[in-house]
Amino acid sequence: MKLRDLLLFGTLLTVPAMVVAQQASVPSSTASQAPAEDDGLTGSVTDESEWQDLGIAIPSFPTNASVATAATGGNTEALGRNVARVVFNDLKNNGLFKPVGPDQLPEVAFPQVAAPTFDTWRGRSAEMLVQGFVKANDDGRLTVGCYLYDVALGSELARQGYVVKPEEWRRAAHKCADMVYSRLSGESPFFDSKIAYIAETGPKDRRRKQLAIMDSDGANHRFITNGQATALTPRYSPDYSKIVYLSYLNGAPRIYVYNIGTGQQTLVTSSTNPTFAPRWSPDGKYILYSMAIAGNTDIYRVPATGGQSTRLTDSPGIDVGGSYSPDGSKIVFESDRSGGQQIYVMNADGSNQKRISFFGGRAATPEWSPRGDQIAFTHIGGNFRIAVTDPYGKGMRFLTDSWQDEAPTWSPNGRIVQFFRTERGSGKTGIWQVDLTGRNERKLNTPVDGSDPAWGPVLP
Repeated sequence: MKLRDLLLFGTLLTVPAMVVAQQASVPSSTASQAPAEDDGLTGSVTDESEWQDLGIAIPSFPTNASVATAATGGNTEALGRNVARVVFNDLKNNGLFKPVGPDQLPEVAFPQVAAPTFDTWRGRSAEMLVQGFVKANDDGRLTVGCYLYDVALGSELARQGYVVKPEEWRRAAHKCADMVYSRLSGESPFFDSKIAYIAETGPKDRRRKQLAIMDSDGANHRFITNGQATALTPRYSPDYSKIVYLSYLNGAPRIYVYNIGTGQQTLVTSSTNPTFAPRWSPDGKYILYSMAIAGNTDIYRVPATGGQSTRLTDSPGIDVGGSYSPDGSKIVFESDRSGGQQIYVMNADGSNQKRISFFGGRAATPEWSPRGDQIAFTHIGGNFRIAVTDPYGKGMRFLTDSWQDEAPTWSPNGRIVQFFRTERGSGKTGIWQVDLTGRNERKLNTPVDGSDPAWGPVLP
């Protein structure tokens, strides 16, 4: 489907405002604005094939004046190119669009940002045009403007502006990409979000596992725990303010909630019994987890602030996991009560437990989509593959076909699934993403091996 068709059938969505980045007004693009004397484009493209079927053209974001800044690039001129690169990579890596970025395009003059020379871009076969600017403010912050244009119609489709601290420039770039993605696809945005995962180092039989977080594109990486205790299965709270994870120190499991803003950790529950897979309820009030007692593993619910746990399952065998439906009314989990790992759904209070997986092989680590329409899980049948099904166990299909892919987690808009892949032989693990077509896979760059990914909500 061409971009114009996507635009005609898409729905305009409102992109949420930034908390740390104040939205700024940006100049309207109107016919009354005086164009520059030339077409505003400088430089050249050495390979004319770069101009064929551009889809979306994203030239470098110019500045009104080159000013030194603490942000990447050293000054606003270099930063404008880096902002455009982030927007380009966001749109390229999701698999929907065919953008061409600033390194393959001539530069745009500052006056042309709000008054594009559409004839020039039509001659270059661009369907859509993303332009913007970076400007230094007197208070040391930056204003980043972002515009989306329909080249054929010669009209503006959307625009936003952000005031950010220099070190937060990537958030403005992700917000720009979110605006373009939402306007053209009709889907909710997801680029301005964070990912938590377990960073792994050391030999296969003595892995050191630390909690780490990073941007959705792998940038701004940092470690949260020091590795003295093994960290496992992190999950973001619905409001993004906290991360729940499992910690093992000297064989003793504990569930902690880490406050992202303050850096403080709160103990939710601890036990001498094996404990697994903590998960938030959609309202953030409860945490699900699994615990084994006398060889029988069941699913429990505990207040997120700590307190008395409530057992939700009570069947012979192993009941593990637990992922709420978006409305909080149901829970999907895995159980081997039928003889092998399969997917079950129950009401939030533990009643009406029903098996939904009857498609051969085993099924593990189910996670409900934030849209509520699908459940992602690990299918085990010779190899481990990421698969999806509807909440009734119908329409199962595979998204990956590697040796060992497992532990899926959803993007905030429910259109991309993240997971970790283990290499045969070496045991090295990495964080991967695949869209719902199963055709667009990509690996996130992490400084060390990674497992147990968890995609957080779009940042406020």
